Amino acid sequence: VLITGLNPLRDARPDTPVPVARGFATWGTDSGHDNKKLSEPRAFALNDESLVNMAYAAYKKTHDVGVRIATAFYGRAPAKTYFFGGSEGGREALMMAQRFPNDFDGIVSVVPVAHYTGVNLMRARLAQLQADGGWIDPAKVKLIRDAVNAACDKLDGLADGVIGAYEKCMSVFDVGTLRCPNGADTGDTCLSDAQIEADRFVHRPFAYPFALKNGVAAFPGWNYGSEVQPGGMVASITGTAPPKFPIASAKEQSVAWNNADGFVRYLFVRDANFNSLTFSPEKFAGRIREISEMFDTTDPDLSPFQAHGGKLILKGNGADYQRSVLQEISYYNAVLAKMGKARVDAFVRFFVTPGVNHPGNGVMASGAPVPAKVDLLGALDAWADTGKAPDMLTQVTEDRQPPFKITASRPMCRHPLAPRYDGKGDPNEAESFACAAQ
Repeated sequence: VLITGLNPLRDARPDTPVPVARGFATWGTDSGHDNKKLSEPRAFALNDESLVNMAYAAYKKTHDVGVRIATAFYGRAPAKTYFFGGSEGGREALMMAQRFPNDFDGIVSVVPVAHYTGVNLMRARLAQLQADGGWIDPAKVKLIRDAVNAACDKLDGLADGVIGAYEKCMSVFDVGTLRCPNGADTGDTCLSDAQIEADRFVHRPFAYPFALKNGVAAFPGWNYGSEVQPGGMVASITGTAPPKFPIASAKEQSVAWNNADGFVRYLFVRDANFNSLTFSPEKFAGRIREISEMFDTTDPDLSPFQAHGGKLILKGNGADYQRSVLQEISYYNAVLAKMGKARVDAFVRFFVTPGVNHPGNGVMASGAPVPAKVDLLGALDAWADTGKAPDMLTQVTEDRQPPFKITASRPMCRHPLAPRYDGKGDPNEAESFACAAQ
């Protein structure tokens, strides 16, 4: 099904017109299946054609058909063709750069599910730890949040509830300081040994039992920063109840377990009745590698995309407990290692927004939203047209109604730099921050 792209783009400012109102022809795809018509969201994976379509084929087909329709209608081919996607769409965006490098002149990939296979292997193992005494209830998650903020909030020069030093915090905060006496669970004022192990599991690299596509051997884990934010650690990692099988209420289970359970049964094992809590990857190694080859977007060699003249904007969110900014960092570093910084700087820009979750939302200690709205399509289009790459963008909080008053702004820095407060300016003004080393 060919669909339009009439909704606002991910992270777009409220005053930014949708692409079709800016002179773009837009198209998209449902990748060949409608989840609402399925018994479960991942039941499509039992159909081989649907699986390949979602992995990569549907987006190539849609590109080719969209270009033909636009060319027939306007009497000329599009001058530039861009792909814009976030989350699963971000994975698709990277897939286009890696598998079909000649199809797009510019790509925006926001919080991509690059380690599509590995993140669900990690989530499946995490569920087993949680079901075996390692589950952390919402009150204990708040305990972790308070300790993280005490250790890390001021690392960027401003105590505002935003962990600006999103990488440095990983070496500063130690969850072991919250250990209960003798390691037993004595209530919500401390963590048991099993809970500490589970939290460390979440926040450390997870080594796969065998290498996946492109030789990738581990998922980098998650960083700290949005433990009790909407869509944060409770919603994404722990849930409001320990993992169960079968899942009786998706609302009480975490995003991690809802996803991993479906992946195990439908993509890895291909048995809807399989008990996902008993899953052992080694028993399904061949199938897991097949899924990795189809879905993962971890190829660090973007030379063909660069040779085509393509431009890539990659964006991570610094408090993302679904896809993890550490995943984007590990991929970007792999590209640097493969191609060299000078080549990468010529066609890739990697930005990170600290303090916001997977959908791009965050709340400061004051209750105000973290400035996170930005026109990434405009930045990409200007880069493709003029050749001048964006080095720092400004993100804003803006009234949703005209005249769209900007109430706060902050710089969106190129990784590995992050916003640092100057100690004297208005913290609601981007000019009061500099992009500095963490």
